[in-house]
Amino acid sequence: MLRLIKKNYFLLISVFLILYFGFNLVSGERGLFSYNEKKELLSNLKNDELILISKMKDMDHKNSLLSTNLDLDYIETLIRERFLFGKEGETIYIIKNDENKN
Repeated sequence: MLRLIKKNYFLLISVFLILYFGFNLVSGERGLFSYNEKKELLSNLKNDELILISKMKDMDHKNSLLSTNLDLDYIETLIRERFLFGKEGETIYIIKNDENKN
């Protein structure tokens, strides 16, 4: 047995190295499975970034309406939404979404 191992020493080491590198290529930290997971995570983060950028632009626009050029129409809509404030003779209807109904 020992004589057979000594005779095929190069073959044994080669097979071990091929198996080792093949396993790490597929399932290692830098393997194909990990690459696909990181690729999916990157696309999700890019989508989140786009959503956050659009929210920031919206907030900047709303902030500019309140600070630089005071927009009275925007202030009126804010007062109506936040404080449920209406004008005289105006009826306010509140519609609530009931998510429990099927």
